[in-house]
Amino acid sequence: MKLSEESLPHLRTSLSRPLYDRSRLTTGIVHFGVGGFHRAHQAMYLDRLMNEGKALDWAICGVGVLPQDAVMKTVMDSQDCLYTLVLKHPDGVREARVIGSIAEYLFALDDPEAVIEKMADPATRIVSLTITEGGYNISDTTGEFDPASADVAADLQDGAVPSSVFGLVTEALSRRRNRGLAPFAVMSCDNVPGNGEVARKAFGEFSRLLDPELGQWVQESVSFPSSMVDRITPGTTDADRAQLLEEFGVEDAWPVVAEDFAQWALEDVFPLGRPAWEDAGVSMTADVEPFERMKLRLLNCGHQGLAYLGYLAGYRYAHEAVQDPELAQFLLDYMDREATPTLLPVPGVDLGAYKLRLLQRFGNEYVRDTLARLCAESSDRIPKWLVPVVRENVAAGGETSRSAAIIAAWARYAEGVDEAGEPIRVVDNRRDEVMAAAARNREDPVAFISQQHFFVDLAEDEGFVREYLSALGTLHHSGARATVAGLVDGA
Repeated sequence: MKLSEESLPHLRTSLSRPLYDRSRLTTGIVHFGVGGFHRAHQAMYLDRLMNEGKALDWAICGVGVLPQDAVMKTVMDSQDCLYTLVLKHPDGVREARVIGSIAEYLFALDDPEAVIEKMADPATRIVSLTITEGGYNISDTTGEFDPASADVAADLQDGAVPSSVFGLVTEALSRRRNRGLAPFAVMSCDNVPGNGEVARKAFGEFSRLLDPELGQWVQESVSFPSSMVDRITPGTTDADRAQLLEEFGVEDAWPVVAEDFAQWALEDVFPLGRPAWEDAGVSMTADVEPFERMKLRLLNCGHQGLAYLGYLAGYRYAHEAVQDPELAQFLLDYMDREATPTLLPVPGVDLGAYKLRLLQRFGNEYVRDTLARLCAESSDRIPKWLVPVVRENVAAGGETSRSAAIIAAWARYAEGVDEAGEPIRVVDNRRDEVMAAAARNREDPVAFISQQHFFVDLAEDEGFVREYLSALGTLHHSGARATVAGLVDGA
């Protein structure tokens, strides 16, 4: 049966569905970046509340701004914005639920005015974002907003019709200011350290370049809560669609699959109100940073180590790689001896248990998370997640050998050929420059880490360079398995 509002009452009883009347929903949140993660995470938490009869005035209006978002627009329109979330438990149990918290979907390239007016509407009290780690146009080297990207530069031209997230959100804020309306909160849900402050810097600087007075108002009046979000959400495959149809009898053009674990810590600064997220399991807090550091430096950096070293060792799925005892021990050693010394106390969290749970999550064979997915876009990830760990340990005289090996594995992977001589499809928005630097690995072994916009001054630290060169040399001469074994044996 094709998923739609009309078919909801007729779906199999094994498939959970919204218990609330969706015709009563009104929009309170506009969200940019309606991908798998948003639908498995923020939209899911809101659906939980709605099933308790709460937050019916906080439904989501999804927005797409990229050409490829046209596909999501088509799917969401055809399914009345309904979709299926399938949770894959480690024991093989599959739990499926239809999520109904997204009430509408707008495609900005077709109708930017509709998107702007949706945000300018007083009913919209939160604008949330999953626009990827690189979507904020903040330089990794200077920490400043870079207005040179084509879409941003176009939106800064006089009389331009906004097309970027920055242009659309800023125009909506400007209209609210002119109409005497309080601004909505801008809530980043991306894996960026201090994502609230990063969003404040990006939108504040964009609006200042557009209009200095508006920029000052944005900086002083708009709330930018920080958040930590966590759920492993691999890309949806045709096999997932077919399995959903076979097991639950529903035809869904774009379901979402995810692990059974989810976590969200959110800074509680929402001047115009918010859903009662704490009733759905969200940790509302005055300080997100301890949660954020824990997640980024243990899970996300752990993923980077698993991805590059695992891929080079011949594995293709995360669960396969973490079942390698030496690679699993390498990850634990990184977490214990390099990441943990840089963390802050996390209220209510047993770090030892958290780390072991991470390995269990990585090992969930039913999620089938690909290493290729984890290897993608690392120019936006390693500089924000792992480089700060290295720099803090260098400053404190701590260990960095495993971090150096992860970075060396990225450099080796970016050469574009695996250890069997097969081509590697490098996916990165800075692919050309990353691969150009990696192509010099053998003639100039420090070329890769000499990219200051990624690594700042790490190439100037003799100890780190020595460990990086050792790992890169072993990767070239003996391979990833030997590299990992040497670091575990030498721990």
